[in-house]
Amino acid sequence: MTTPYYDVLIIGGGIIGASIAYFTSKKGLKVAMLEMNTVASGTSSKCDGNVLLIDKEPGFDSNMAIKSQALIKSLSKELEMEFEYRDPGSIFLCANEEELEQAYDWVDQHNRANGKYQFFKKLTKEDLRNDSKYFADHLVGGIECTNDSTVNPYMLTFSLIHAAEKNEFELFEKTPVTFIEKYKSKGFKVHSHDRVFKANKVINAAGVFAPEVSKHLGVPLPIKPRKGHILVSSRAELMGTRKIQEFGYLMTKFGKERKADKIMNDYGIALVHEPTESQNFLIGSSREFIGFDTTVNHQVVQLIAKRAIEFFPKMKDMNIIRSYAGLRPWTPDHLPIISETTVPNYYVAAGHEGDGIGLSAVTGYWMAQMVTDTLEDDISPLSMDRFQEEAI
Repeated sequence: MTTPYYDVLIIGGGIIGASIAYFTSKKGLKVAMLEMNTVASGTSSKCDGNVLLIDKEPGFDSNMAIKSQALIKSLSKELEMEFEYRDPGSIFLCANEEELEQAYDWVDQHNRANGKYQFFKKLTKEDLRNDSKYFADHLVGGIECTNDSTVNPYMLTFSLIHAAEKNEFELFEKTPVTFIEKYKSKGFKVHSHDRVFKANKVINAAGVFAPEVSKHLGVPLPIKPRKGHILVSSRAELMGTRKIQEFGYLMTKFGKERKADKIMNDYGIALVHEPTESQNFLIGSSREFIGFDTTVNHQVVQLIAKRAIEFFPKMKDMNIIRSYAGLRPWTPDHLPIISETTVPNYYVAAGHEGDGIGLSAVTGYWMAQMVTDTLEDDISPLSMDRFQEEAI
């Protein structure tokens, strides 16, 4: 049997790998993807569909989000398969004056950093009352980001794969990587049980499993799984069309202290409320480091429901039809790795934590430029080099 040879071999069939497949194949490259299970069977199908700017640090992080938001909006017109793109904006809710002060400062920081992109607004208690009759009375205000959008991540992943297949692209599911070796001067042989694939360049887009893949080439990755739960409600009266979060979500994301019961902080419980196109609601969230365990913890589910009711009292009447847990690929500085490595022609696109859906488009866009030596933007903050000192 002839061993297939590709310009680019992508390891990982989630939304990041799918975006890379789309953008690299558009450049005329011969591309293949190896997925150990099936497309979007991991993190990409166990998350919500956030395409957010509101929770990004002002500066490089926010500029990256803005660029990816624009690309996803373009994809909603460009891709043949629809993926439930909507751009209603999002809101952070503040439970006390201390949070409101920090939130208003967050608005000022962003509006200063983003120049002409004045996407952030301050909301008073009265603004919240006018926005929704369902918000709890104790809320003191919040902030809004008008540029935020949402997608169906499962459908977007398949839309990107479908579009890539119109180019020179092959997908291999149920094909786990068992070994990677250097081939000739700068190429690779990638083994999967009884199959071997040859490639000029390899891109590791394996999410929480990226460190295991990278071990084959002796490149350590500071990525570990961070577990999160999501509840799904039955169809219910619409409690708003926008993504709604508590400001404490931002604090739990970056490990900051907030006023909440100890058990809420221990599990990183913070309200996230997202309506779907079918009028269900996705309700979260939690953050835990407990390895690769995706078993639903019913105590955490109860805590998420309790937290949601604190912000939306009407939710006590809502029926929860299912819950699930997924793993976010976490890095110490909360930024993804989109980078070349010390091994020539071996690249990493992983570590997006909870931002993989929103940053999927810009990751694929930049990686396609990186492997063709046409990268124009300075993305050095995402380089592997930033972890070099820690590794030493």
